[in-house]
Amino acid sequence: MGVELSRRSFGVVAGLLGLAACGANTGRGGSAEGALRHWYHAYGEDGVQDAVRRYAAAYPGARVEVQWNPGDYDSKVLTALQTSGVPDVFEAQVKVDWVRQRQVVPLDDLLGDTRGDFVRTLLESQTVDGRLYGIPQAIDTQVLYYRKSLLDKAGVTPPRTVDELIDAAKRLNTGAVRGLFAGNDGGVGVLTAPLLWSAGLDFLSQDGKAPGFDDPRAATVFGKLRDLNQALLLGSPTDWSDPGALVDGRVAMQWTGLWNLPKITAALGDDVGVLPFPRLDAAGAESVPVGAYSAMVNARGADVEAAKAYVRWLWVEKAEYQTEFATAFGAHLPARESLAASARPLRDGPGKDIVGFVTRGGRIASPARWSARANTALSDAVARIARQGADPAAELRAALDVARDEIARLDR
Repeated sequence: MGVELSRRSFGVVAGLLGLAACGANTGRGGSAEGALRHWYHAYGEDGVQDAVRRYAAAYPGARVEVQWNPGDYDSKVLTALQTSGVPDVFEAQVKVDWVRQRQVVPLDDLLGDTRGDFVRTLLESQTVDGRLYGIPQAIDTQVLYYRKSLLDKAGVTPPRTVDELIDAAKRLNTGAVRGLFAGNDGGVGVLTAPLLWSAGLDFLSQDGKAPGFDDPRAATVFGKLRDLNQALLLGSPTDWSDPGALVDGRVAMQWTGLWNLPKITAALGDDVGVLPFPRLDAAGAESVPVGAYSAMVNARGADVEAAKAYVRWLWVEKAEYQTEFATAFGAHLPARESLAASARPLRDGPGKDIVGFVTRGGRIASPARWSARANTALSDAVARIARQGADPAAELRAALDVARDEIARLDR
């Protein structure tokens, strides 16, 4: 890929993925209850909250109230969809259950002739039974950041296999500095998917009709996470989504988001490298997770059509807001190819490397047909394997049973 992340080069990314506190803001008019309620999770980047409030205040069609939601946002959304018409609009990743239970509404009619400008992989990830339920806002990914100087001092080569990652993490432990940080849960939350992909597996089979981890290699690779936990930093004041562990010198390597690239390079300068998650072996693959929060409309909202009109205005018509949202507060890729040239942190250096990782090995992090119950069963199994030394094969048998039940339920 060239120096410029142009429309053409980002089209290559899309094609090769092929798959890949509350503030009130007053506009004019109003919904049946006087306002549209728009929920966001609590972004860590400075300026995002002020920006989305500014967008809401500028909307000419209704009064929009923005609510910022720290803490367990996903659980809060789940509860809200089951019990009320609030929020009218919210950001999330669509789940089949929401569609089956008619908790969200289709949004296909909002895109018009802009459909081809959105990265196809993202639209597919928000599509259930041929209908689109979310308008993607920006593209995020996660990578392995490392301190070049600390690896050089320890004589460690940047790891390209899971075993090399385990060895590097152990050799980089020096007492005051741990080898790797991947979250205070020991990497269960963010490394489960990359571990599966590293072994050539996935949550679901290619046709979505069966679990994708019914294979002995799944037990092998999750056993590796248990080995890796011996070298991980645990109990960090900040979790994996914040770059503090790496920036503050507590670890030599950290698995965290693309959005932290500006903070990390500002703190460490040229002493930072990036890697995809390594392959298990020659039969596996390097990978990075690709995902995007999308704007969705609550089917129980007081005025669904007013909510849809607002979503169209903000995430389809207001290209300048979409560009700012994706590129001004951290490093993200815009969800639309025509806006990708504005992603300046990704034109060279580690940013350019990360775009290459997405091109070659981007994988959808949260498939719509992968249910919350199946995900909990697998995550709990991986946690017991990694943190308690439980038998990988036995734990995965139980998780497979739940996954099969969920697939059958969704197909009824």
